[in-house]
Amino acid sequence: MNYSELFCQSHYSFLTGASSPAELVTTASFLGYQAIAITDECSVAGVVRAFDEINHQRLPIKLIIGSYFVFDDSLSFVLLCPNKEAYSELCRIITNARRRSEKGEYQLAEWDLRTIKHCQFIWLPSGKKEYDDRWAIWLAKQSAINVYIGAQRLLDGSDHHRFENYNYLQTTYELPVIACTGVLMHHSECLPSQHVLHATRVHTRIDDIGRAALSNAERSLRTTQKIKKLYPEKWILNTNNLASQCSFCLSELCYQYPAELVPSGYTPTSYLRVCVEKGIKRRFPDGLPPEISAIIEKELVLIKEQEYEYFFLTIYDIVQFAKQQGILYQGRGSAANSVVCYCLEITAVDPRQINVLFERFISKERNEPPDIDVDFEHQRREEIIQYIFRKYGRERTAIAATVICYRFKSAFKDVGKALGFSESQLDFVIKQINRRDRVIPWKSQLSGLGLDPSNKRVSLLINLTEQLLGTPRHLSQHVGGFVISAGPLYELVPVENAAMPERTIIQWDKDDIEALGLLKVDVLALGMLSAIRRTFELINKQFPVEVSIPFITKLGDDKQVFDMICQADTVGVFQIESRAQMSMLPRLKPRKYYDLVVQIAIVRPGPIQGDMVHPYLIRRHGNEVVSYPSKDVEKVLSRTMGVPIFQEQVIQLAMVAAGFSGGEADQLRRAMASWKKDGRIFEFRDKLIKGMTDKGYDSGFAHNLFEQIKGFAGYGFPESHSASFAVLAYVSCWLKFYFPVEFYTALLNSWPMGFYTPSQLVQDAKRHGITVYPPCINNSAVEHLMVVENGQKQLQLGLILVKGLSKESAEIVVQQRPKKGFSTVNQVRQLNLRSNELEALASADAFRLISGNRYETRWQMMDSQGSLPLFDGDTCYQEIDSVYDNSKVEKPLLGHAPSEAQNLLEDYASTGLSVSRHPISLLRQAKDLSRISWANALAGKHNRSVVSILGAVTGRQAPGTASGVTFLTLEDDTGNINVVVWQATARAQQQVFLKAKLLQVNGIVEHSKEGVIHVIAGKLIDRTPWLETIAIPSRDFH
Repeated sequence: MNYSELFCQSHYSFLTGASSPAELVTTASFLGYQAIAITDECSVAGVVRAFDEINHQRLPIKLIIGSYFVFDDSLSFVLLCPNKEAYSELCRIITNARRRSEKGEYQLAEWDLRTIKHCQFIWLPSGKKEYDDRWAIWLAKQSAINVYIGAQRLLDGSDHHRFENYNYLQTTYELPVIACTGVLMHHSECLPSQHVLHATRVHTRIDDIGRAALSNAERSLRTTQKIKKLYPEKWILNTNNLASQCSFCLSELCYQYPAELVPSGYTPTSYLRVCVEKGIKRRFPDGLPPEISAIIEKELVLIKEQEYEYFFLTIYDIVQFAKQQGILYQGRGSAANSVVCYCLEITAVDPRQINVLFERFISKERNEPPDIDVDFEHQRREEIIQYIFRKYGRERTAIAATVICYRFKSAFKDVGKALGFSESQLDFVIKQINRRDRVIPWKSQLSGLGLDPSNKRVSLLINLTEQLLGTPRHLSQHVGGFVISAGPLYELVPVENAAMPERTIIQWDKDDIEALGLLKVDVLALGMLSAIRRTFELINKQFPVEVSIPFITKLGDDKQVFDMICQADTVGVFQIESRAQMSMLPRLKPRKYYDLVVQIAIVRPGPIQGDMVHPYLIRRHGNEVVSYPSKDVEKVLSRTMGVPIFQEQVIQLAMVAAGFSGGEADQLRRAMASWKKDGRIFEFRDKLIKGMTDKGYDSGFAHNLFEQIKGFAGYGFPESHSASFAVLAYVSCWLKFYFPVEFYTALLNSWPMGFYTPSQLVQDAKRHGITVYPPCINNSAVEHLMVVENGQKQLQLGLILVKGLSKESAEIVVQQRPKKGFSTVNQVRQLNLRSNELEALASADAFRLISGNRYETRWQMMDSQGSLPLFDGDTCYQEIDSVYDNSKVEKPLLGHAPSEAQNLLEDYASTGLSVSRHPISLLRQAKDLSRISWANALAGKHNRSVVSILGAVTGRQAPGTASGVTFLTLEDDTGNINVVVWQATARAQQQVFLKAKLLQVNGIVEHSKEGVIHVIAGKLIDRTPWLETIAIPSRDFH
C-alpha cells in the first residue's frame, strides 16, 4: 500500500521532535512510504538535511517541504509546498512571523493567513466545537486556499471523539480529510527522549507533565499495514493525491549573486580581470613570472565557467572598504590557494611561497561556491558588518545560522532535571567528571560520585544523556558568515531575529548553504589583527617609514627573530604561543617562513595521530635519509621531508598516485572531515588502494597512506590555512622582538584575545625588562599607554583594568582631569562617580600619588563625605556639625601602611594582576620551600632527576591524542614550567588535577637534546589554600 506522511516534525522543531531529518527520511523509505513531508514548527531548518540524505543514499522517496504553525492557540495547521511559488510564500510567512517576535519565538497575524494563495493547507482541528466551527467557516470563505482536514489517530483513548469531529466537519463544511500521524520520532524507542525534550521545553519534570505528555509512541513512523488498519481507505487516497500534487524540490532554487558591483560597460568577467590586473601591478612590481601568469589565466577561465565572478567581486568590494577605513584584514583558508585572491589583495600569501592547489579552492566536480574566509580586526569588525547591511540592505542579506547541539554538560543537566535530580547534585557531578579520560568513560565515574548506575533512574540518566548528545537545541548566529542575494533573501530561506539587536539570521547553517550553492561571505574577527594594527600605530608615530605587514614580510627572514622563535620566547604572539607549540619550537627549529607554515600545522591532532611528527623531525635534522616511491610522490612530499603534513598533500597524493580527479580528491577531503560522524571515508578506501596498486605502488605503501589519511581525518590542517597564519605569526614575532613595549601595550589594549591573560602578559613583559606601572588616577588613560621616561619606553596600565570601574566612568576621570593632575581625593569625588567605583579605584591603589596608600585613600574618602551614615538626616547631628568643622576631625591612628602581602592581595582582587611581585614570591618568605626547584633552576638539574616544583596553574591543554596526555603550565616568579600529566596520573588524582590553582608537583625533570625542559608529573599536591584569597586566572582546555 502506498502512503505519504504529510505532518512530520524533526528535532529542528527544537525540544519537540526527537529524531533527525536523516533518520526520518531513511526510516520512512525503509517502511515503503511514497513521500514524507518535513514540517517543523514555523521553520524549514531541517529540510536541507533531509534533502541531502535522500540524495546521498539515493532513497526512493519524495521529500515534501512544509511547516507547522499554531495561531492564537485555537488554530493549528500545516502548509505544504506544491511548487516554487508556494515555497517562496511559505518562506515569507515564516519570516514575517519570526521577525515579529523575540529570538526563538514566532507570532502569526491573520493577514498572513489571508495572503496564502499557493500553499496547500492542512487544518488540524482542536476538538473544541466553538473553535473548530469558527475556523471552518473562516477557512471556507478563503477561496484561494485549498483546505484539507488532517486526521490523527493516536490510540490514546480520544480517537473516537476525534473521528466524530472529523466526520462532522467533513460533512458540514465539505472539506476533504487526509490521514496524518503528526510524527515526532522515527522509532518508538525515541519516546523517553521526547519526554525529556518536552519537559525541558516547559521547564518541569517528566513526572509533572501529566496529560500533556505523549501517552504512547504512536507519533512515530508506523508501518503502512498499520496505517491501513487505522484510517479509511478514502482518507489514505486523499493523502496520496495531495502528496502527488507537491512536486517542489529544493534543487529548483536559483540563487543569484548581487550584480550591482559591475560598472556599466563591463561584463562580470571583464571587470574581474581589470581588478586582477590592477592587483598584479601592486603584487608583482618587478613583472609577472610566466608560471604565475599561467595560473592566473587557468583560474580566471574556471571562475568564468563556474560563473563565480560576482562572488570574487563581492569579497573584493568588502576588503577595499576595509583598506579605505584603515581596518587590518587577511583572507585565509583555501582562498590562499588562489593567485587571483592574492592579486585582489584578499589574501597575503605569495603563491611562490607555497605549493598552490587551486582544486582545493574550486573544482568543476564540486558545483558550489568557493570558501573565502576573511579575518578583520575584532575591535572593528562591526564597521564591516554595518557596511554590508548598508550596501545590500536587510532584505537581501542576513547572517547564516549555527545549530547549537547538546553537548555533555547541557544534555546531562537537562536530562537530570527532567528526571527529578536536583540542580545542585547535577552541578556537583558535572564538575567532578573528567570527560577527557579516554580509558574510564564518564558513566563509569558516576559510582564514585554517589550515583549507582544499576539504579533505574541513574540508568535512565546515563542512557538518555547519551541519546541526547548531538541533538540540536536551538539556532544561533554564525561567527560571521553572511548570505547576500540579488533579490529578497526571504524568498530563498526564512529570516528570523538573532539574539543581538539589529541582527537577522537565516534558518540554514553553513552546511545547508554549501549543499544548495548559496554565496556565503565569511566576515570573521581576529584579535591579533587588532593588536598588530595598534602596534603599527604606536610605531608609526615615532618613525617616518610606515611599518606594515608588507613592509615586514619584504624584509625577508630575520635571523634574530627566528633565534627568539627557536628559544620558544613566543608568549603573546600569534599561533605559536601555546605550550604545545612552544615545546615543539626548539625541536623543529624554524629558520624561515615556510618552516613556520609547517610548525603551525604539525602541532595538530592530525599529524600527531597519523604518526607524522617524529619522522618529520628525524628527517629534518638529517638523521634519516628521505626516499620516495616515485617522482610524482616526491613532487608532493619533498617540501615536508616525505611526510604528509597538510590536507592539500593528501589531495595531491590521491590525484597523482591513485588517479583521482580534482573533484574526487576534494570529496575525499570532505569525507576526512566528517568520517567520525558518518564513516564516509571508508567509501574511498578501496578506490584509493586499487588506484595506487594499479599505478605500480606497493600495497604496503597504499595501506599505510590510507591509515595516515585516517589519522588526519577531522584534524588535518590545510597548507593554505597554515600559510596565512604563518604570515601573522612571523609579523607578531618581529614586532615583539623589535618593538616589545609597543607590542605588549597593543596586546593588552586588544584583550580579550589570544592565549594569555593580562597578568601573564604583564609578567612576560617584566621578564623582558619592561617597566610596568599600575593604574594611576593621574597618569593612566582609559586604555594602556606606552610612555617614555629618560629615553626609556615603559608601559602604563590603564584605568580600564580596574574591576568595578566602567569604561564610561574611566573616560570621565581622564576627560575632567586637570592638566597638572588631581591633587586630592575629594577632587575625584566631585566627578560624581558611583561610590562603588571610587572604592574600586581605591582598592586598585590608583590614588597612591596623592594619598600615600590604600588605607590613607579610604580614610580620606570617609573624611570628605561629611556626616557619617549613622547620623545622616538627623537634626541633632546637623546642629553639632554646624558648630564643629567636620573637615578638621582628627584622623584615627592608621598604624602601618599595608604590608607587601596585603598590597599584592588587593592588586589581584582589584585588577587581576600585580606589577610589584609575583604571588609565589610571598611564599618564599612565609614558608620553608628549600626543596622546591624553581623554573629558572630546572636547566641545571640532571636529566631524569627527581624534582619538586610549585606554581600557579595558568593553563591546562589536552590535545586530541590517543594517549590522553594533558599539559599543565605552572608559573612561578622566575618563569613558566611545562608539566606532562599522563592519563593514569590524572585519573588517580583527578580532583587535584582539575581543580588546583596553586599546585605542587613531585616528578621527574626531562631535558631533550633540543633544550626543551618539562616535568613528568608523579604526585600532585593542591597548595591552593596557601594563596586562597588570590584569584589567579587559568586558561583551561582551549
